[in-house]
Amino acid sequence: MQAILTKTRLIALTFIGATILTVACSPAISNKTPASNTNATEASNKQDMKQDDGGMSYDMMQGEGGMQHDMSMDIGPADADYDLRFIDSMVMHHQGAVDMAEEVLQKSQRPEMKKLAQDIIAAQKQEIAQMKQWRTTWYPNADRTPMAWHPEMGHMMAISDDMKKSMMMSMDLGKADADFDLRFIDAMIPHHEGALVMAKDALSKTKRLEMKKLSQDILSSQQQEIEQMKQWRKDWYKQ
Repeated sequence: MQAILTKTRLIALTFIGATILTVACSPAISNKTPASNTNATEASNKQDMKQDDGGMSYDMMQGEGGMQHDMSMDIGPADADYDLRFIDSMVMHHQGAVDMAEEVLQKSQRPEMKKLAQDIIAAQKQEIAQMKQWRTTWYPNADRTPMAWHPEMGHMMAISDDMKKSMMMSMDLGKADADFDLRFIDAMIPHHEGALVMAKDALSKTKRLEMKKLSQDILSSQQQEIEQMKQWRKDWYKQ
């Protein structure tokens, strides 16, 4: 069972790695293979995990207190199109959270989890609608294709369908068994952490007060939800 739970956390964090690398469009490719020891625990110093997305692999580091990972998503410079790139990235990221939360409503038996899922769906659907409206208003001539920053070339590029899937970070959480809630928690915590990184980046770069307010709301609500999920994991699963 420990091996299964460890694998679940690694999968969730691999999506974070996929998001970072696809948005940044980094050409670096690792030849490392997944860790072969399926009995590895959270005390391991390092887990190498491969995500099959365009041939790239991602190294997931494991440190004190649980999984650690590089959260440095590059949305690009504070130029005239920064808010466009942020919106396109965050809309997809929010949609991934909504998808997983809807799965909780179907499978979780805990009222607390269902309430959290309902809160996530309501808040993030509202924010998705708001960001889409801003995109239309602020960037009326922008291509409808979502855009991302290419740091190597120094300009924006269209986000492919594979990139969209990685940025959403949604995943199949499995059957409605005794560990379903744990798998959701282990997936949603790093998902929320990715949103926090993006929101902090927006606070430092956007010039629009509306975007700053949205970023502050994301930081406040999702940090609170992270702490709540960590407490539930401790109470329910002694982890």
